[in-house]
Parts: sequence; structure tokens; C-alpha cells
Amino acid sequence: MRNLLFLAIILYFTQCNHKESHPSPIVSQEVMEQVFEEIKTPFKYGVVFQHPDTSKMIDSPTIFRQDEVWYMTYIVFDGQGYETWLAESEDLLNWESKGKILSFTQDTWDGNQKAGYVSLVNTEWGGDYRVEKFKGQYWMSYLGGSSEGYEAGTLKIGMANSTILTKAKEWETNNEPLLSPVDDDVRWFENKTIYKSLVIRDNEKHTGHPFVMYYNAKGDTANYESIGMAVSDDMLTWKRFGNEPVISRGKGICGDAQIAKINDLYVMFYFGAFWKPGAFERFACSYDLINWTDWEGEDLVAPSEPYDQKYAHKPWVIKWNGIVYHFYNAVGSEGRVIALATSKGMKNN
Repeated sequence: MRNLLFLAIILYFTQCNHKESHPSPIVSQEVMEQVFEEIKTPFKYGVVFQHPDTSKMIDSPTIFRQDEVWYMTYIVFDGQGYETWLAESEDLLNWESKGKILSFTQDTWDGNQKAGYVSLVNTEWGGDYRVEKFKGQYWMSYLGGSSEGYEAGTLKIGMANSTILTKAKEWETNNEPLLSPVDDDVRWFENKTIYKSLVIRDNEKHTGHPFVMYYNAKGDTANYESIGMAVSDDMLTWKRFGNEPVISRGKGICGDAQIAKINDLYVMFYFGAFWKPGAFERFACSYDLINWTDWEGEDLVAPSEPYDQKYAHKPWVIKWNGIVYHFYNAVGSEGRVIALATSKGMKNN
């Protein structure tokens, strides 16, 4: 009897460990379909934010919440290059610009390009979406470069920091580039230029490191954008992780990753472009932040309205009070603006 009881206990814990460790890195089709049903946003609310000067382009929202107020960092291209701005909202629908937080500088490696993306936003799906401090600072990775023009020249990843998160005050940008396409350890798919980055905290340390970065890049022989990984212990020293991109189609663009954690599953929102017509929103899933299963079904968001008829891309997706809000960069009749799709019809609310 004692031996049978011992065997039952062993089997019980073996099954529990088997379930928790997810020995297969592939996420099942059944789970992928469940995720799609959870995150889909079939109702297009419309344009929620645009520059008063329609000749200027707004791009790449990052949404977070502090002290019961919503904030958005976004980037503006004015012909010279990218600068980063801050906006705020009480309801996620009506946004007011507060001012610039990353500006052009003189004679620096990033003088004409500073496109910032706030780091360490809480990734919990339906969570508080607060931004974590590390070493007493808030952090923001950014696309940086010295050339004038739209994503011109050799672009690198920089890191800014600040003790102030919710005011339109310039962040400190005196750090050296974190990653560059001319680094000694650069990989084949990123040795031409590097674009948008996302930095999250991984409390489970799946990679052996607490901080994980996803970024899209292009190579000299891989003239398309893929999403790669890097890791860090201190937010300033980064090393590349793995030899291959984690998301790629071998053509067009896969880029602008955002991570949400739904229970024990990680969801990567990203956009695709030109491996089929236009630009559109996609997702992939992972149990360990390293091995990703790409969704093969319908797009999360795709061009369908005059304001996003050219591109519907560059996601930031949250769940709040039971409603999924999918912010994206729309290009169409209104220029380059921030639009919103939701899981529930909101226009009459």
C-alpha cells in the first residue's frame, strides 16, 4: 500500500511539472484560437489622436497608466527626423498632447532621430499597466541616428532615463548606443539597420536574465525586417540572444513587438507588411519568451476604412475593464495618425 501511495504521489507531481514546464515549445492550434477570441477587436472606433499640422506624421504609441491617468508616448516626424512626445487621457479615447520628451540635439550620434518607447511597462493582461522603476529611474529605449530624413542612415538603439515619467520634461540621453548594426557580434539579419525596440522585465528569467528586448532589424543580405532578441542584467549592457530572429517571414516586414502575459502564456502583438498586400496587425504566442508560434489565421486589424486604407500597423494593445483596446498607427485619408479598434462597440457609449 505504501509503495502504491508513493507511486501515486510521484505521478501527481510529474504530471504537474509536465504541465507547468510546457515541454513542447509549440503552442497548440486550440490555444492559439482561444487567444485570438480573447484579443480580437472587430469594432473600429476611429482616429483618436493626430497632429494639428497634418503635414507632420504621428507614429508608434506606447500606452501606460500612472496615478489613475493614462499616458501615451508617441513619435512625430516633421521632415528632419523623429522626436518623442507625451500625451495623456482620462478615458483612453480623448487624448491631449503635453509636449516633447526626446528632442533633436547637436553633434551627437542621435542628433536627428530620437524615437522613444517606454520600457518596463507591466505586461500583465488586464493589469495595472504601470511603469516600473529600476535603480530609481524610468527607462526608455529609442531608435537613434544622426542622419536627417525618414528612418534615414544607420539607426541604432539608445537608452534614455528620467526620474519623471508623466511630465513633458526632457529625458537624459547621454548613454552610448546599446545595440548597433556595426557591433562585432551583430547577426546576419540585423547588420544593415535597427528599428523599434521593446524592453520588458522577465520575472521568471526564461533567458537567465531579468530584462528582455525585442527589436526589428534589417540585414545587408536579408533586405527585410525580422524581430530579434537581446538580454540584459542592468538595462545598459545588452547582449544578443540566439542566432536567428524569433519572428520572420523572409520578406516584407515583421516588426514593432509588444508583449502581454495572459496567465502562463506570452502574446506578442506585432505588425506585418508586404509579405502580403499592405500593412496589418498580427500576433504570436510563447511559453518561454524564446520560442514563438505564429498565428496563421485572420489579421487582428487590417485596412478597411478611409483613415487606415493604406496601412493599419504598429500595435499597442491593452485590456481594461473587460474591453480590449487596440491602438495602432493608421495611414490613409487623415495622414499618419493613431487609431483605435476595440472588442466592444464604443461609439454610442
